[in-house]
Amino acid sequence: MNITRTLATAAVALLPALVLAHGEGVECKVPANEWRPKEELASKLEKEGWTIRKLKVDNGCYEVYGFDAKGKKRESYFNPKTLETVTDVLQK
Repeated sequence: MNITRTLATAAVALLPALVLAHGEGVECKVPANEWRPKEELASKLEKEGWTIRKLKVDNGCYEVYGFDAKGKKRESYFNPKTLETVTDVLQK
């Protein structure tokens, strides 16, 4: 197997991870009447030590930009019904 083919195969294999790392492809399919208030998510995260910079809706999920209890910068998506993490990206 030549090096070009190896690199191309590796790039294709990593593509889904790179897409999710930026929130693309993340989607929550929860009916609006089942959503919990975003203030509830904000309160939950703040109790866990987060500092929230921005909380918005994106692709049917709550998207949070902020810093976790350890001061690490995060971009995280949460299910609006369960408030559980759907995906979480440690930012630089």
